Amino acid sequence: MPTITIVAGGNSIHSRLTGILNYAEEFLKSNSIDVEIIQVHQLPSEALIKADFKNEKIQEVNQLIEKSDGVIFLTPVYKAAYSGILKTYIDLLPQKALKDKAVLPLALGGTYGHLLVIDYVLKPVLINLGTTNINGGVYIQDTQVTKQDDNTFTLADETISRLNESLSQFVKSIVR
Repeated sequence: MPTITIVAGGNSIHSRLTGILNYAEEFLKSNSIDVEIIQVHQLPSEALIKADFKNEKIQEVNQLIEKSDGVIFLTPVYKAAYSGILKTYIDLLPQKALKDKAVLPLALGGTYGHLLVIDYVLKPVLINLGTTNINGGVYIQDTQVTKQDDNTFTLADETISRLNESLSQFVKSIVR
């Protein structure tokens, strides 16, 4: 069974980003894909900030990436770029960590003014890490994800449609 690792670059498990992560995870599982999740903000902060490649937890999550057939990078958008939290982890990935892996970038931002962050900011970094199979990413405006009182999330119908299309293509690029 194929395995996908979702790398979440948010700063809380209660943010709207989690609504997208949960949706993607359920979609993948319903397509017989094993899912591993890396919540970067839960990794040792000192290892991230000091770029400690030898840190046991960093090596452990890097092994998840190595063993995966594909990787989803999920990030909020700040100042027209992916999060610094995600950047601290990406800097700790081996140079060709994404070689022979399908990759899907997903971003959540405040306005459509940041729509091109995936193509112009995130994709070049992922290509530099060795991927040659980047699936079309999805940019989601944060107003399209609603947090409920019980810490569950509702996604707008249009968002669900775009995620379904992108995740379907991603699964097809892995399951051969």
